[in-house]
Amino acid sequence: MPADAKLTFYSAHAGPPVDSFRLLGRLTKWEALGNEALVVWTRPNEAWLLEPYGPCDGLDFSSAISLTDHAGRVEAGLDYVLVSHPSPVHLPCGIRSIRPLDLAAIRQAEKARRSTPAPAIPANH
Repeated sequence: MPADAKLTFYSAHAGPPVDSFRLLGRLTKWEALGNEALVVWTRPNEAWLLEPYGPCDGLDFSSAISLTDHAGRVEAGLDYVLVSHPSPVHLPCGIRSIRPLDLAAIRQAEKARRSTPAPAIPANH
């Protein structure tokens, strides 16, 4: 699925913006949605849609990211996504918006999408 379609999909399953979320230790996983947003999993059943201020250079091809936090909380308007590049440079991207994801609804939508048959392609005669 293209990054813009993934962003639309995750946005449809995101709650209203929150000020912050708790980050204890490392991220479980993360997924770039182009260079405009990303999803981070803080626990297997807890994920957040993060939208930076403007494009986040290198996010869409980076193999690693980290998040800044303050006393175990990542805060919109204060913290950053740090995008790792092959060099030791970490480009900071300010976090503009944090939205909780409804993972149960996402799993259900993905299951429904997988079970829907692809449209038939007519044979050429």
